[in-house]
Amino acid sequence: MKKIFILTGEASGDKLASKVIINLKKIYPNIEYLSVGGESLKKIGIKSIYDFKEITYLGFTNVVLNIFKIKKKINETINAIENFKPNILFTVDSPDFTLRVAEKIKKNNPNIKTIHYVAPQVWVWRKERVKKIKKFIDHIFLLFNFEKPFFEKENMSHEFVGHPLLESNQEISIDPNQILGKNKAIISIFAGSRKTEISILSPILVDFIKLMNKKYNDFTFVFHSTKDYSNLIKSFILRKDLKNCEVISDTKIKTYILQKSIFAVSKSGTVSLEICNAKIPSIIIYKMGFINFLIIRMLVNTKFANIINIAAKKEIIPELLQSNCNANKIFKYVSNYLENPSKMQEQIKNTQLILKDFKKENSPSKQAAESLIKFL
Repeated sequence: MKKIFILTGEASGDKLASKVIINLKKIYPNIEYLSVGGESLKKIGIKSIYDFKEITYLGFTNVVLNIFKIKKKINETINAIENFKPNILFTVDSPDFTLRVAEKIKKNNPNIKTIHYVAPQVWVWRKERVKKIKKFIDHIFLLFNFEKPFFEKENMSHEFVGHPLLESNQEISIDPNQILGKNKAIISIFAGSRKTEISILSPILVDFIKLMNKKYNDFTFVFHSTKDYSNLIKSFILRKDLKNCEVISDTKIKTYILQKSIFAVSKSGTVSLEICNAKIPSIIIYKMGFINFLIIRMLVNTKFANIINIAAKKEIIPELLQSNCNANKIFKYVSNYLENPSKMQEQIKNTQLILKDFKKENSPSKQAAESLIKFL
C-alpha cells in the first residue's frame, strides 16, 4: 500500500490539505495516511500524531522563547515520518516548520518524494529562499499565478493549481434562527486561528462591538472560530456582557453564516479570500508585538498585508494594522461602509476582478490530488 504523510502547521493549512485528500481518496482510495493536522483532517479520518497547536507560535519573539520546544517537535515529527516510511511527504504551508522537517527528511531519506503546497511568500520577503528550497522539495503547488516567475527563474519544479478556498461555494440550506435565535443582520468576525492572535484581537473586537451597539441595535456579531478556541473567545464576550454575539465553530454553519453576512471584520490572512469569494465587503485588522512588527517592517518588500491589495498594488480592502487596529478606528470604518452601500458594492466589484486571476477552470484541490498521484 502506498503511504502519504501530511504535515500542516495551522488551521488554514489543515483545511487546504483536507480538500486535496478528499479528492485524492476518490481517485486513488488505496493509500495509507498519517499526519500532523487538526480538525479538518480528523473529520476525513486522517490520524494525527499530535495536534499542530503544539507547534503553532506567532511572531519572532514567541519562536525564540519556544525554540527548544520547536526543535523537540521537529525531531519528534522527523522520527514519526521515518518510522511511517511514506512514499510522499506532503507539506502544507507553515514553511518555517514544515520545510525544516522536509529538508531533514530529504537529507536522510532521498527516496521520499517531497511535495509542498502553498509557496512561502517569496514575493513579500526572502526571495533567495527558492534556491535553497529546490534542493529538498521535489515539486511545489502554487496558489497564485503571479508566483510562477519566482520559481521559473530558479528552474524549480512547480505548478499553478489555484486556491482551493476559491472553489465554488454551494448554497447551504440552514434556518439562521435555529443558529442565532435572532432575526438580525449578521456581521462576521474573524479573530484568528491561533491562541496568541485571538488573545490580542478579541479584546479590541469586543470593544468595537460595544461601540456598534451604542449606535445600532439591528446586528448580530458572529465570531468564526475553531472548536479549540471557542471558549477563549466566549470568555472575552462574557467579560463585556455582550448579548448579540455568537461563536460558531462548525465548518458548514460558518460557511452559511459568511454567505448571509452583510459585512466582515477579519484578521489578515487566508480567510480574507473566502470572504471575498463570498462577495462580502470587509476590512482587515492585525496587531502584533512592537518588536515583531519592527522586524517584519524591516524585512518585507510590500506595502500591504492583504493578498488582494498586494495583487492589486493598491488598497481595495482597508487595512487597520498595529496602532490603527483599535476599536474606534474599526468602528469608524465599518459604520462608514454600512452607511454607504455603494462603497460596499464598489469593494465587491474590485475584489472580484482580482479573484479572476486567482482562479482556474479546474478544481484546484482535484488538480493537486491528480498531480500527487504522479509521485506515488
